[in-house]
Amino acid sequence: MSIDWMTALADKLEAQTTTTWESPLDIARVITPGTIQTPALDLIDQALIDCYNTPDARLIISMPPQEGKSTRAAKDFPIWALTQNQDTRIFSASYSQRLAERNGRAIRNAIASHPELDLEIADGNSAVSDWRLQDHTGGVYSTSVGGSGSGQPADLVIIDDPIKDRKEADSQTYRDNVWDWYTDVVVARLAPGTSVVVILTRWHDDDLAGRLIAQEDSDWHFLNIPARADHRPEKGEADILGREPGEYMISARGRTQAQWAKRERESGPRTFAALYQGRPTPDSGGVFPPEEDWARYSQPMWVERPDGSRIIPGLRENGYELIQSWDMAFKDTKSSDFVVGQVWLRVGINAYLLDQIRDRLNFNATVEAVKAMTAKWPQAAAKLIEDKANGSAVISHLSKSVPGMIPIEPEGSKLARANAISPFTFAKNVILPDAALQPNVAELLGEAKAFPNSANDDTIDGLSQAVSYLLLHDLIDESELVAEEFADDAIPISYF
Repeated sequence: MSIDWMTALADKLEAQTTTTWESPLDIARVITPGTIQTPALDLIDQALIDCYNTPDARLIISMPPQEGKSTRAAKDFPIWALTQNQDTRIFSASYSQRLAERNGRAIRNAIASHPELDLEIADGNSAVSDWRLQDHTGGVYSTSVGGSGSGQPADLVIIDDPIKDRKEADSQTYRDNVWDWYTDVVVARLAPGTSVVVILTRWHDDDLAGRLIAQEDSDWHFLNIPARADHRPEKGEADILGREPGEYMISARGRTQAQWAKRERESGPRTFAALYQGRPTPDSGGVFPPEEDWARYSQPMWVERPDGSRIIPGLRENGYELIQSWDMAFKDTKSSDFVVGQVWLRVGINAYLLDQIRDRLNFNATVEAVKAMTAKWPQAAAKLIEDKANGSAVISHLSKSVPGMIPIEPEGSKLARANAISPFTFAKNVILPDAALQPNVAELLGEAKAFPNSANDDTIDGLSQAVSYLLLHDLIDESELVAEEFADDAIPISYF
């Protein structure tokens, strides 16, 4: 009886592990016809297979956004793992519960829609975030980063984009919360032999990947596939994809070499190094272009009237927008911050700095400065005033005599706000006057050069506030790019 039982068990295990599905790519070709396969995804497939077949493996995958890594590693790979062993308990997490549930639903629906996979969802498993296979212990439990692990052990852990965007990445508190969740929830769920895969776009050198790699005696394998080959053959270095130096990756999005180069220019060095090269650097400048690379204009865009006021011809007829942007200080001592007032004009997708004052002013002088700027630029209807320091008091004092006062509550750190509009400066959508038109533009350029380590950054606060108001909410740029999701990756064009 005992021998028969052992024979039956051996037959069952052999049936579970014998499959025609040799790689996650095989699954992708079934559930997503026309799936793109690039050399980068070949590397990812092999790394995932090795991770699955190696007990206690630790794998980090970093690749540029929207190039297929999340679909392959967080959707195709779990299904492939279940075809290898239907008792594989998978713990899957993403930055939000909504995305986590969407991942779980996508996997479950793919299994239900493709009987050729020889997988069957257990009866009564209607929850998209927690389901099992029929007559097996294997299945998928999906949760958000920060969510509960439900107390169940896992045989395979997949963490897909633990950080959503630049704002979260620049928050020390949020990065600490992600780390605490990993050590408190994820590690506690690991069964003996459990392998862990982390898939992410790098936003910060202190993100989850950075902390895992930095651990003493770290056994994490870091598979980083940069958009552009930046190796140095003269030092014996080789590119992971076998490219020539400067060559961009074959894109799952169909980007050409020229389009990749444009993306690099528009992103700026700090963003490109992090999101596209997988090598975020500590905050040490590079947020804005060098002084000589800023877009400039040399002819006045206004008409000055006899009373000294300035008018933009055709402002309303052409759909232009003219605003003031103010960053206030607490006091006017020699060591205090500067009061900065700027005037910005939006023409299409470009923002032009037309005027700027920068001085240490007390409350009364600040009030008079706002009035003077309003008289000088009467078409600037909106006056954006950061609602802190003297800003709140200025708004209260002038709200009955000066129209268009808009309090702005800062979101995130100065660095986060500057990073949000940085791509516009590299793409030359932010245009500054030549010194002949506005001599103190040199003060803005000086602060931008060393930001965030400059001694003063008040002009940068005014710049960030204005450009965010004028451009960021209407255009898509890298600061609004969130961690990739399945719909962004599934492109029905084949490259084999």
